Amino acid sequence: MKHCYPLRSVMALLALSVLAALSAAVPAGYYSSLKGKSESELKTALYQIINPHTLVSSYQNLPQYFQKTDVYPNSKRWWDMYSDIPLYAPSFSGLNREHSLPKSWWGGSTTTPAYTDLNHLYPSEAAANLAKSNYPLGKVVGTQTFSNGVSTVGIGENSGGAKYVFEPADEYKGDFARTYFYMVTCYQNMSWKYTYMCRDGVYPSLQQWAIDLLLEWHRADPVSEKEVLRNEQVFLVQNNRNPYIDYPDLVEYIWGNKKGQIYNPTDTPEQPGGTANLITPPNGMTLDFSQTAQGYTSTAQVQFKGENLRGSLELSIGGASRSLFTLSANTVSAAAANSTGGTWVTITYKPTEVGEHTANLIITDGGLDEGSRIVQLRGECLPVPELSAPVATQATDITADSYVANWEAPADETIDFYMVTLKRYSKGTVTTEQLPAENTSLEITDFADDDYHTYSVQSSRLGILSDASNVITVNHSAGIGSVDADKPLQVETFAGGTVRFRCSEPHLSVSIFDLAGRCVTTISEVTDYQEVTLPAGAYLVTSASHRSPVKIIVW
Repeated sequence: MKHCYPLRSVMALLALSVLAALSAAVPAGYYSSLKGKSESELKTALYQIINPHTLVSSYQNLPQYFQKTDVYPNSKRWWDMYSDIPLYAPSFSGLNREHSLPKSWWGGSTTTPAYTDLNHLYPSEAAANLAKSNYPLGKVVGTQTFSNGVSTVGIGENSGGAKYVFEPADEYKGDFARTYFYMVTCYQNMSWKYTYMCRDGVYPSLQQWAIDLLLEWHRADPVSEKEVLRNEQVFLVQNNRNPYIDYPDLVEYIWGNKKGQIYNPTDTPEQPGGTANLITPPNGMTLDFSQTAQGYTSTAQVQFKGENLRGSLELSIGGASRSLFTLSANTVSAAAANSTGGTWVTITYKPTEVGEHTANLIITDGGLDEGSRIVQLRGECLPVPELSAPVATQATDITADSYVANWEAPADETIDFYMVTLKRYSKGTVTTEQLPAENTSLEITDFADDDYHTYSVQSSRLGILSDASNVITVNHSAGIGSVDADKPLQVETFAGGTVRFRCSEPHLSVSIFDLAGRCVTTISEVTDYQEVTLPAGAYLVTSASHRSPVKIIVW
């Protein structure tokens, strides 16, 4: 089904003007290192250009950046590529911060720059985001598990081994394809936990079926004005670009029908030989520290990269709130800025009073013909939040390989997101993961190979975490899905043979059987948190009110 949106509906008429405007927006010299390269070498040259970038200040600040990158022009409506539901900025209610390339694919680490890279982060309606899960892109050809007219999830033509695939609307297939090409270029050294579409190694970094799919979508849905405008806004925030939006033919040279050919673009803007040129940061860039708690600090880095600079760059801070921003260096040498990777300067924002604060980073000298260059600095200081610990509740929707972790939090507290501490116990080893969540539940996958899990939850606001919640244990329980809602029964196991019963009301005539069907023991009544000790082995547990057996492993 075709969906026409304000900019997309005139895309055909704008195509020529958009393509003509592409090179005009690219800073002179930005892609100069690509000339004469092909395939893997060309991809690595792009990696060296786009991988070093200014990091978005924090995960909770993403909605503020989205107001620059993902709102319809001349409107406050969010531009959501996952649904048709009209939602309006600045409220982010009903939306999630969506990693279009799922964060679980690299293991979910929140410390990698990919975690807050705006080039693959988009606002998504919550239900569509939940349905999309961490499935790969693909064509849905079988049973659908979700469809809202824009996003479809179901059995795919090819899924790389995943259970389902996610298929976006036709208008956005090229957007997602170019996003994925960007991600496997910018993070080509990433080690992938899930390899549905990605593969380790700097080239080609994608499975062949994924290359075929993304090429098809890239060709069928050309670069739109939406992508061009968004690319410019992202550049002004994090100091890097999606090259496959700037020069779509790069895709063909790296993965497509021009593989093996030398890339010698004639339309990339360059300065005349010997002209002093500061490539980054771009003039008018905004370094947004967003919301910071009073007395706390936020930091950001700016890359200084140039060509033919003949003297040191002088850095200073001016403006009304200049005293709240400090520089790690006041000069940048020409040699450092002219080097292949440029050099970086750290800026710190430490607000002492509540309110909005602005200043300017002023860049002068270096032999620049243009004179000074300005980077805008913005921050907002809020009182230190008071956060209550959430209350973790029992897991639901337990299957052989997944479940949903749940918790509750006070409705009157402003929360940016929740941090779930997940511990996986498997064959005597324990691994710990920190998983962010938008809502008061989170689907946990890869449960099948683990003995059991525990999880606790913290609320996060302005980078400050609440105390941790209580801890919930999740075991493999074959019958848990059919528990009587009035008297649910769960059985937790712990090292040393400890067995703990969890139930909303007492259960009578509890029987424990080994897998041969022999009754090991019978307990007349068990109450919540009651414990017994059993020898190592596998058992089935039933009660008078819960006849479906609960399977447990004791060690």
